[in-house]
Amino acid sequence: MSAGSETERGIVVAIDGPSGAGKSTVARQLAERLGYLYIDTGAMFRTVALCVQRAKIILDDEAALAALCRDLEITFVRQDGSYRVLANGEDVSDAIRTPEISLLTSRISTQKVVRDVLLHEQRRMGRAGNVVLEGRDIGSVVFPHAEVKFFLSATPEERGRRRFLELQAKGEKVTLEKTIAEVIARDAQDEQREHAPLRMADDALPIDSDGISVEEVLNVMEKVVRRKELERKVSA
Repeated sequence: MSAGSETERGIVVAIDGPSGAGKSTVARQLAERLGYLYIDTGAMFRTVALCVQRAKIILDDEAALAALCRDLEITFVRQDGSYRVLANGEDVSDAIRTPEISLLTSRISTQKVVRDVLLHEQRRMGRAGNVVLEGRDIGSVVFPHAEVKFFLSATPEERGRRRFLELQAKGEKVTLEKTIAEVIARDAQDEQREHAPLRMADDALPIDSDGISVEEVLNVMEKVVRRKELERKVSA
């Protein structure tokens, strides 16, 4: 991407971090505050994982994985105040949020053929800028030249507790200990994967969400983005 095209496009906000750090909640609300487009890249990988599970595709079958990704149309729809995820027109918003799909997603995300297809799609969706994307490698791989980068984190115990309460509210029978263990297992998979492992970009602003509210996190992020918008106007 040329320097000229970077200055002409809108601002890209990248929010990375481990599973359960609250990226989706923060990214969605930040996009609403800014009037930007919200792109949930994690939901894209979860949707692929769900479709792989349904199709009973073996993860070593790269040709089948590539064909599935190419034929899969993922869209985000705002409905009744929330974002819904559609896979070829089917609402899979709830189906992609189970613990089983969470663990499968981490394995799916290690597959280069899957990452390559979704990387192209993510860049296409965010090309014009004025977007907020969240994931694990947005600032380091997908949009390394993003104007604003955040790395949102929290301890495994805190992230496990949040996930436990979320699943419990949905009526799922889970234990806090198992949920924390699954978060730790997901961290290990994400950090050790060969392709685009979880890591904080060198120029990202780290935010530890332990003990602070979503509102406080949002205030920090919005202030940073507004400052960048002002810099853009002054230099234009």
